[in-house]
Amino acid sequence: MLISVCKGYELEKEKSNTSEDFFNRSEVTFIENGQERTLHVLYLRYFDELFHEFTPYKQDPIIADGTTNVYFKDIVALVCLLKNPGLRTRKRLYINSKHEFASYFQNINLNKLPEIFKGIQQNKEFELHSPLEFILQ
Repeated sequence: MLISVCKGYELEKEKSNTSEDFFNRSEVTFIENGQERTLHVLYLRYFDELFHEFTPYKQDPIIADGTTNVYFKDIVALVCLLKNPGLRTRKRLYINSKHEFASYFQNINLNKLPEIFKGIQQNKEFELHSPLEFILQ
């Protein structure tokens, strides 16, 4: 699997009677078997305020190497895909439970995530041989 894009953003209200400004969207785009797919994860923006509870990160951006800043919302879809490779066939995932959201981050080796972002920045893609490389044993 080749991972080519990991990004996240805050949704904005399009109409005054919608609740979009309570949500963030995180996306991971990857190529598998010659087919490009994108997993969109929609989750409550409130979880961004709590990420220190289920990750070792204390502030946003979570990864800052001088040239690239990676924010928490940029990694959510990637972590979901690493934790549950079955999501490769899905287009969308909606998470509104703190417990479910936190479960995706359990046993993920977050220290290895900079490898992915460095590969994307340098080579425009990162080759993921196995999601198990990012799971703590």
